[in-house]
Amino acid sequence: MMGKYLPPMLENLLGLPRQLWESLLERLFFLPPFPEQIDSLALFSLLLVVGLLIGEWLHAHARWPKVIGYVLAGILFGPSLLGWINVEALAQARPIADAALGLLMMEVGRRLDLSWLRRNPELLRSTLADITLSFALIFGFALWLVGLTPAWAAATAAVTMASAPAVVLLTVEEARAQGQVTERIILHTAIGSAASFVAFALVLGIVHAELSEDWLNALVHPLWVFVGALLVGGLGTWLALGIARSLPKRSLAQVFVLVACALLAVGVARMLAVPVFLTLFLMGVLLAARDSRQTLRYTALPEGHWLLAIILFVIVGASLPWHEFTWLAGIQALGLLLVRAIAKTGALAWSGGSLPLPKRLLVGMGIQPLSATAVFMAYEIASLYPEVGRSALTLPLFAAAMMELLGPALCRLALRTSGECEAGDHGRGGIG
Repeated sequence: MMGKYLPPMLENLLGLPRQLWESLLERLFFLPPFPEQIDSLALFSLLLVVGLLIGEWLHAHARWPKVIGYVLAGILFGPSLLGWINVEALAQARPIADAALGLLMMEVGRRLDLSWLRRNPELLRSTLADITLSFALIFGFALWLVGLTPAWAAATAAVTMASAPAVVLLTVEEARAQGQVTERIILHTAIGSAASFVAFALVLGIVHAELSEDWLNALVHPLWVFVGALLVGGLGTWLALGIARSLPKRSLAQVFVLVACALLAVGVARMLAVPVFLTLFLMGVLLAARDSRQTLRYTALPEGHWLLAIILFVIVGASLPWHEFTWLAGIQALGLLLVRAIAKTGALAWSGGSLPLPKRLLVGMGIQPLSATAVFMAYEIASLYPEVGRSALTLPLFAAAMMELLGPALCRLALRTSGECEAGDHGRGGIG
C-alpha cells in the first residue's frame, strides 16, 4: 500500500531494527523477511485513527468541522509532506474513496426534492441563477484573466461551479441542523451538483474536440458517461427496491441491501470507466423518484458511513498537489474563489423570494464548500490528456485545496448563524 519502498524518513529510523531482524533470520528460520512496505490494512487503520483524532481535537478545541481534520491528516501523510501515502498508494486506495464518495452522493441524490422546486418558483429561480452565474463568471475568469483555452476554461467552470455535496451533507449531519436555511443549502447543493455533472459530460466532448484527432471521441464519450451512469444507477435502483420490498421497512436487512446495491453500482461503474460520483448521484435520484411505495424512503445509512468519510477526505487531502504550489497559482485560485463567492451570494441576493435577504445570504455562504467531487472531476478530465490536463487544471485543484480547509467552516458558520443547529449538541456529530 505504501509502494515498493518505505518513505525515506522511516527508512532511516528502521535501519537498526532491520539489522537486528536480519541477524535473527539466520537462527529463526520461521520469521518472514523484514517488511519493506506497510500492509494496506495497517495503513487504512492508521489513516482512520489519525484522521479521527485530528478531527475530534479540532472540533473539541477550535469548534472546527471534523472534515477539516480529516483533510489535514491526508495532507500530513501525503506526498506534499511526510510522503507516507505516495501516488501508488493513492491509486490502490481509490476504490475505497470511490465507495465512500458514492454512498454520500447517493444520499445527496435521495434528498433532491424536485417537487419542492415545482411548487416554489422562487427556489427554481435562485438555483438557475446560481448555476448560470457561477459557470459564466468562473469561465470568464479562467479564459480572460488566467489565460486558459476555451475548453480548459469550461472544464474549470464545470469542476468548480457547484458546492461540495459530501462536505455539505456531513456538516449538516454533524451540526444536526434543521430549518429553511439548512434545507435550501441542501437543495442548492443537490441541484448545483446535477448541473455540474451535465456540464462535466459536455466538457468531456469539448476537450476531445480541442485535442483529439478523432471527432468520434467528442461525440461518444459524453454519451457513454451520462447514459452509462444512468443505466448502472438504474440497475442499482431496480435491485435495491426489488429486494427491499420483501424485507421489513427500516430493518437492518434493508440497510444492508441498500449499501450492497450501492457498492455493486460503484464496482460496475469502475469496470465501465463511468464516473462513480455521477452514477451514485443518479441512483439516489432514481431511488427517490421511483420509490412509490416508500420502501426505502426512511431507510438511512448507518453511522458507519462516517468511517468511510474519514478515508475519503484523508485520501482527497493526500491527492491535493500542494508540492506544486506557486504564489501565482495561489493568487489565481483565490481570485477564482472570490469570483465564485460573488456569483453564488449575488445569485441568492438577486433571486428574491419569501426568505429574508440575510437568510438568503447565509444560504449563499453555506454553499461555498468545494471538495472531493471537484477533485475527482478534475482528475477525471485531466486523465484524458495527462500531458496537458494536469497543468491546465491546477487552478481548480488549488481552489479545491483551499476550500477543503475553509469551506466546511463557512458552511458550519452559516448553519450556526441561522440558529438551526440543535441546541446543546455542539460537541457531537459524526462518529463522535
